[in-house]
Amino acid sequence: MQTLSQSQFEAALAAADDADASIEERAEMLMEIAMGMQQRPKSAQQLHDAVALYERARGLVSATAPLLCARITARMGTALQALPDGGAQSLERAHDCFEDAICALQLHGKPEEVAEAELNRGLVLQALTGLGRGRITDAIASYHRALRTFTREVFPQEYAVLHNNLAICYLSMPATDERGRMREALAVQSFEEVLKVINLIDHPSEYAMINNNLGNALQYASSSHVVQNNLRALAAYDEALKVRNPRDTPLEYANTIANKANVLRNLVPDPAQAGSGAADPLADALALVREARALFAGHGDAQKAAMMQEAADDIDSELAYRRLQFN
Repeated sequence: MQTLSQSQFEAALAAADDADASIEERAEMLMEIAMGMQQRPKSAQQLHDAVALYERARGLVSATAPLLCARITARMGTALQALPDGGAQSLERAHDCFEDAICALQLHGKPEEVAEAELNRGLVLQALTGLGRGRITDAIASYHRALRTFTREVFPQEYAVLHNNLAICYLSMPATDERGRMREALAVQSFEEVLKVINLIDHPSEYAMINNNLGNALQYASSSHVVQNNLRALAAYDEALKVRNPRDTPLEYANTIANKANVLRNLVPDPAQAGSGAADPLADALALVREARALFAGHGDAQKAAMMQEAADDIDSELAYRRLQFN
């Protein structure tokens, strides 16, 4: 019994041989069917079939319609990029597709088509870097080229995606020198650029994720402004907690309060306020760590629960030592 995807694939191949249609029409038909199969694939095979259709379409027009061929090639790159079982080989094929498409689109296409291909090439390069087969600086360069077209005013969604990816790239590079500090600052700046596009009302989950990531970037930055960065990190985590809560997003909430607790542990207490009844950041951190531990344990993440228990024990010891100091 044939599946729907098999029927689509065979119908597409039949369309490619339709003598009543022009070569360009047949290629466009193949591309559209491939895009439909790629949009919500139910199996890896559908993506492989889409790649085969793009290959067939590209072969039809490679010598006669350079712009259409470039568009097909770019779409093929996204299918190869999405293959769950393709590994580095598929990513490298995807990269070659985007390289070829960009060259042709720069001559015949629209600036936004070039920028989209640059964005996708950056994603592939970023993935290849994680496999030891690429350079993160090449991904960053590709994203910056895309930003020449994908401005905040005209293409806000793409602008946000690019800056989020840039921030991740910057943070993935070792911060061992002054250039490392600059990259950390650029990561913070990129997260802040994303927050100029997304907001709490329209994009709540993305808003929470970016604020959580911004808080992490701020608290771990190698900077002479440690206290200022920690206070900014606390504000970012509080923004994330406007969305994340223990009922609807328990694990995300637990991660954010654990991050917030770590900042509170690093805030230097004011000795003059000891015993005055003022809020103690370390005591607040302990409460958050215990809450996070319970959530992680309750949702089956034993490793993080154990980490939170260890943190709670350390904070308990710090609080006991502080009580001895001020009594």
